[in-house]
Amino acid sequence: MGRIANRATRATRAALLAGLALGLSACGVNTVPTKEEAVKAKWGDVENQYQRRADLIPNLVATVKGFAAQEKDVLESVTRARASASQVTLDPSKLTDPAQVAAFEQAQGQVGSALGRLLVTVEKYPELKSNENFLQLQSQLEGTENRITVARRDYNAAVQDYNTEIRTFPSMIAAKVIYGAKPIAPFKATTVNANTAPTVAF
Repeated sequence: MGRIANRATRATRAALLAGLALGLSACGVNTVPTKEEAVKAKWGDVENQYQRRADLIPNLVATVKGFAAQEKDVLESVTRARASASQVTLDPSKLTDPAQVAAFEQAQGQVGSALGRLLVTVEKYPELKSNENFLQLQSQLEGTENRITVARRDYNAAVQDYNTEIRTFPSMIAAKVIYGAKPIAPFKATTVNANTAPTVAF
């Protein structure tokens, strides 16, 4: 009789544990951190693409300077914008702070604007526009700007997915009680045509 009672008790415990595990998974215990990690991964992609653009700028400036040294103000504005942007970093743990995300975005937007002015200036220099090194750099820059656009879009999609998850029942229970989750700030377009890669007409 005792053995039967022990088996029943073990079976009851196993059923309770299975029910608890199922209930916790249904409450978003695993889903919330999984989606948060997805956001951080997408943020890493965004940072990588901005870094790629930053790495192209010194060569681009040097190439333009070789043909258009008189455009000192434009060249210096690109260099300053790049230096300023490199000072504005954003740890993934701070993605819930809209002000910090906006500051990062503004700094990168200034780089984009300065590059846009530089590429417009190039129009005055036919020899530069046909220079092989410049053409290659310009192509890489356009490709990087496109990658930035895609990375930002993918990041925003991951943010939307995460923010929806932590505000939707039953995941909102785990999000608030276990993780203290807060909404993550998405990117917003801060400049006109911010999502369009700069081009040079030939």
